[in-house]
Amino acid sequence: MTQGMLDSVWVLLAAFLVFFMHAGFALVETGFCRRKNAVMVLLKNVGVVALSSVIFYALGYGFMFGEGNAFIGLSTFIPDGSEADVGTLPVFVFLFFQLVFAATACTIVSGAVAERARLTTFFAFTALATAFIYPVVGHWVWGGGWLSERGFLDFAGSTVVHGVGGGMALAGALAVGPRLGKYDAEGKSKPMPAHNFPLAALGVLVLWLGWFGFNGGSTVSAEDPGAIARIVLVTNIAASTGFLGALAWTRFRTGMMDLSMGLNGALAGLVGITAGCDVIAPGWAMLVGILAGMLCVEGVFLLDRLKVDDPVGAITVHGICGIFGTAAVGLFGDEVGLFVGGGASQLAIQLLGAFSGVAYAFGAGALLWFGMKTIVPGGIRVSEDHELEGLDVAECGVEAYGESYPSSGMGSAAMVAASPAE
Repeated sequence: MTQGMLDSVWVLLAAFLVFFMHAGFALVETGFCRRKNAVMVLLKNVGVVALSSVIFYALGYGFMFGEGNAFIGLSTFIPDGSEADVGTLPVFVFLFFQLVFAATACTIVSGAVAERARLTTFFAFTALATAFIYPVVGHWVWGGGWLSERGFLDFAGSTVVHGVGGGMALAGALAVGPRLGKYDAEGKSKPMPAHNFPLAALGVLVLWLGWFGFNGGSTVSAEDPGAIARIVLVTNIAASTGFLGALAWTRFRTGMMDLSMGLNGALAGLVGITAGCDVIAPGWAMLVGILAGMLCVEGVFLLDRLKVDDPVGAITVHGICGIFGTAAVGLFGDEVGLFVGGGASQLAIQLLGAFSGVAYAFGAGALLWFGMKTIVPGGIRVSEDHELEGLDVAECGVEAYGESYPSSGMGSAAMVAASPAE
């Protein structure tokens, strides 16, 4: 078997694992949201994959990897397979691997606007973001743009995927506003508990598995199995210590063993190690995971104080921890990290890249979200009646669990009283 064939098989296998991560995102978001919105959550998650796949193939890939300038690519739209190989990979192998990454960035936004965003405007945002937000930052870093020219390092996407997704998610959450009943008249947060922790926990484990392809496949080569094994190992270590760190820190802060914080801590550890999984040693990866888990907990508390409603913690896990993970390269990366003798220059470059990518994603995302809020008839949010009743019945015409749960026949007043616990 030739090296090109080995590389293609490995990258395709990794891409399949990344694609499977969308099952994890769907399970996590469904579990963390209320049961009356479960069908709509699933509809959005599957729809994002389908829509972003088409848009990235037609436009996003060209803007990200086409020849152009330091800001954006301007060629290779709707590739037909006749384009030059990318290293040892046929262009379609490389394109598919990048396509599943693009879908991941947009899926992050879904959780932050869950339970109140209109499906049509969310899909419109997904299409525009897949074409004009994610690929632009991707070009800066992976397409030969201005950040790559400055030596910015983001091996598998702490900024390109997760920071960008977190920035867009923050813009969406601010534009759509908090869920009805989330904050009382005095501004105090009211709990809206996850309705299905088994689904959420299974989703995190699916994501954890898929991340081995997400990070390991970013070698885009099978030539060095040792390098792939190290990447997979540090990825697993960071997820593990992220879970343990978040759980312990939540116990210290609240006295409770909060599973939701632990689950998000595992994801925070994964996001935190993604940028530097190729250059951060296993020992340092333990610390990266612990810090990311603690940062995730504090980020959730901070957003709640600021009254930014994020039902699944996407802004903290992907946005805040994406910035931290990018900075971690400049702190702990072999030969470049501040704490391993590399000085502060790489850290400065990492911070520049992280904040530039997230700021662009937030700014462009806010332009789209608030623009649609202003010009689209009906705005970006469902009606109050539909939100109180639940989007599954009101907009999809079905219940997620059939006759296992009460029907939607209760009145509006009863729905308001029941909604925090649903």
